[in-house]
Amino acid sequence: MSPYRCARAPVAVILSALCAVLLPWPAAAAPISGGSREVSGGRLDWGIKSSFQSYVTGPIAQGGWELQGGAATVGSNQFRFHSAKGTYEPDTGAFEAAFSGGVHFTGHRKPDGSSELDLTIAKPVVRIEGASGTLLADMTSKAKGTGKVTARERVPLAALDLSGVNLRGGGTAVNLTGVPAKLTTEGAQAFAGYYTAGTQLDPVNLSADIVTGTAARTQPPSGKPQEKPQEKPQEKGEFTGAAVDWGVRRTFREYVTGSIAHGSWKATDGAREGGALFRFTGGKGRYEDGGAVLDASFAGTLRFTGKDLDLALSGVKAEVKDRRGTLYADVARSGAVEKSVPLVTFDAAALRQKDGLASVTEAPARLTARGAEAFGGLYQEGAAMDPVSLAVPLAAGAQPPPLPDVGRGPSARAAAEPASGDDGSSSSDAPLIAGIGGGVVVLLAVAGYAVVRMRRKRSV
Repeated sequence: MSPYRCARAPVAVILSALCAVLLPWPAAAAPISGGSREVSGGRLDWGIKSSFQSYVTGPIAQGGWELQGGAATVGSNQFRFHSAKGTYEPDTGAFEAAFSGGVHFTGHRKPDGSSELDLTIAKPVVRIEGASGTLLADMTSKAKGTGKVTARERVPLAALDLSGVNLRGGGTAVNLTGVPAKLTTEGAQAFAGYYTAGTQLDPVNLSADIVTGTAARTQPPSGKPQEKPQEKPQEKGEFTGAAVDWGVRRTFREYVTGSIAHGSWKATDGAREGGALFRFTGGKGRYEDGGAVLDASFAGTLRFTGKDLDLALSGVKAEVKDRRGTLYADVARSGAVEKSVPLVTFDAAALRQKDGLASVTEAPARLTARGAEAFGGLYQEGAAMDPVSLAVPLAAGAQPPPLPDVGRGPSARAAAEPASGDDGSSSSDAPLIAGIGGGVVVLLAVAGYAVVRMRRKRSV
């Protein structure tokens, strides 16, 4: 292993001492044993290849891309895949996690409406053993020239270089930043011939939660989820436990974390982040006509900050009447608060009651005049915003659908700080962090296996 570069005081002094102790006797600290652990929750942030994105959306291909399966965007050129599931071996450092979501690229539109460039990359999987790793993905592509469509699952798309990284030891999370990636031979074939094997791809960033000890998620002895009895809802009444999902607008999220605002967002007080959307929880209110008419108020605060930007949404309410929905929020901008602002209207014609749940999924939404003011004039009245999903339990046991799980790791920024243990737990439950960029790797295991990282800053 090459010596660690220890460059910042006072951290530099500590790291220099640790380097002197650790390097001559690498076997002094044995890995923590304990068998395989579950990976549950987390995100993979990857731009695939930024120049390819530019080519697709540029003047030659004149195409675009669309997100699938709850995938999101972060920063100016990265896609976020969510809901990591897999295994981690503390003894060996072996790691495998499958993520959800996909991206569909199209370009070079033909007169018949089809696209010569047609490529989908979905459900990425990261496998790590020792100093090497592989990123696999389900891929559907149309061959350049022939137009032959090929669909394959778990294609070894990219080879990952983890030289100098040791994931042994155990922890509550594995965080990797700036992992170098190169296109494999099979990946080049699945990429429809646009690049050759060995082409440098965008670096990979991931954060995955490790379930440990009493935090392990278990199911009932039968192995099946417990089922609650469903009751037939009344025509009118009160409800609790509702949820509303809204991503605000994709381009707004990109603006916040991009090269202009250099910002981030934070979901608190019951609000949660999930892939390409945010969820406001704990909804309660009243309904009529079997859920076709309702008023609901939700918990949660969503705050966007950045250069010349400080916008918080809280006190979210949803109103549905005459097949039309309206989403309200208390809007705080730079300290000034305006109550119950009607932000968007959404099409509630598809709202249906099934299995004790009144819901509408991804209803098209439009910005109101006051909503346009709330966003500082970035968008005009009537602009298409991200769709709204609403789920209201009308019967005992009914639950909103699960939210994409982006884990408890870094914040909206791809290279944010790692999360600490929930309760200041022992070092065996600390995150495993590796920053691989500019030749810097900091992953130290000493005494109680405390993990220290020198922060690697980058523009988001």
